[in-house]
Amino acid sequence: MSDAENDQIAQRRKKLADLRALGVDPYPHRYAPTDTAAALHLAGAGLDHAALEALGRRARIAGRVVALRSFGKAAFATLLDATGKIQAYFRKDALPPETFAVIERLDVGDIVGLEGLLFRTRSNELTVQAAEATLLTKSLRPLPEKWHGLKDVEARYRQRYLDLIANPEVRQVFRARAAITAGIREFFNARGFLEVETPMMQAIPGGAAARPFRTRSNALDCEMYLRVAPELYLKRLVVGGFERVYEINRNFRNEGLSRSHNPEFTMLEFYAAYMDYRSLMDLTEELVSGLALKVLGTTVITYQGQQVDLRPPWPRLRLVDSLWEAGGLTVEQARDVGFLAAECRRRGVPVKPGYGLGRLQLEMFERLVEPNLTRPTFVIDFPKEVSPLAKSLPGEPDLVERFELFVAGRELANAFTELNDPVDQRERLLAQALERSGGDEEAMRMDEEFLTAIEHGLPPTGGEGIGVDRLVMLFTDAANIRDVILFPQLRPEKTDA
Repeated sequence: MSDAENDQIAQRRKKLADLRALGVDPYPHRYAPTDTAAALHLAGAGLDHAALEALGRRARIAGRVVALRSFGKAAFATLLDATGKIQAYFRKDALPPETFAVIERLDVGDIVGLEGLLFRTRSNELTVQAAEATLLTKSLRPLPEKWHGLKDVEARYRQRYLDLIANPEVRQVFRARAAITAGIREFFNARGFLEVETPMMQAIPGGAAARPFRTRSNALDCEMYLRVAPELYLKRLVVGGFERVYEINRNFRNEGLSRSHNPEFTMLEFYAAYMDYRSLMDLTEELVSGLALKVLGTTVITYQGQQVDLRPPWPRLRLVDSLWEAGGLTVEQARDVGFLAAECRRRGVPVKPGYGLGRLQLEMFERLVEPNLTRPTFVIDFPKEVSPLAKSLPGEPDLVERFELFVAGRELANAFTELNDPVDQRERLLAQALERSGGDEEAMRMDEEFLTAIEHGLPPTGGEGIGVDRLVMLFTDAANIRDVILFPQLRPEKTDA
């Protein structure tokens, strides 16, 4: 902290002491505003000074002081509330002496409540002239004057509350996020889905190929894991007769951070009995394009300089076909294990000895094709080798009924026709267990309780996960996932020993 900041804090603490000496409570318990900044601007729209004077519109508002100009016997302040900004005017001869004594000790960052008439200044600024005023919170630290440079970008994430005060556009991002999640709930509730909650802590993490976070339950005296996905529990509910379920909640994966990855992230996951991956593609088109219309008012958006048209239908591209249609490989190269392994190594993609053709095809897809899928595209029919929970494709036993949705070069959704043959599922999980014993920390564990559940009978089911954070990124033109998470994970700040 700079000497200037220390001086400001000292001055504010002195003002706090002065206010208390005057008998002022600088942190009162409540205040009851009846107006907002947005409502007042609406009320004053199109009215000049004379019209407002004739109207006699009285306002009662509360907000944070984000700008302050004092002229001895008068002061102007800009107040910020949840809806926007409004100017306030304090005049010494219009306020009780004890109230103006408080105004004289105001600082930027303080929170005040006031009541008075709306008017327009000579510069045509809509303003509330205070007839009453109350200090609601004395701020002891100065607000940041500006945000710039990489260091301050991290400070915005670390002190999100200051980011929200300083940058109105950031508030809009999180309002959009709230509208998106509300729209998701409305969509699924209208289609007979039941919103549920499944365990965040699990004895066996499953449902995704990912490294979990470990913890321990003292009460149960056992190791536990933060979930990597809710999938296996949601399927249990379908077995139990809840034929359409969805959950919007956190997943945790102990992996790296990037512009599109955060260790704690929000997923929408839903399951519907008697649907398959084709039905889910239709549903996903309806969901995403409908949300765009609801939240943005259009299905044609711009993301990082690229125009993206979300109007359905969206193309459906088989993964193996994409390697020669969009990835530049020949048909023979896309089916050659030796070539793909060598090409992965040449491109710096780690290849483990146990990788088969399907895993290598996926690695090459992610490197060659995925970044170039700008328009919404369903990539379908994945290799069985990388899809242990998906149903096999009839007539092509090495493939499964799975799709991933890509928009603007980024995966947005992952879906299967769910594997409901318990014998086949056991064999696939055994194969995953062998991979784990061979050193693959992301391979799935054997979950006997899940197998027992589907042995009782899982109906034909389609299931899908959609990354809510990435959907918000797309709709708000955010380049970094941290811009759409209120409190993203950050490395702890170093402190002096």
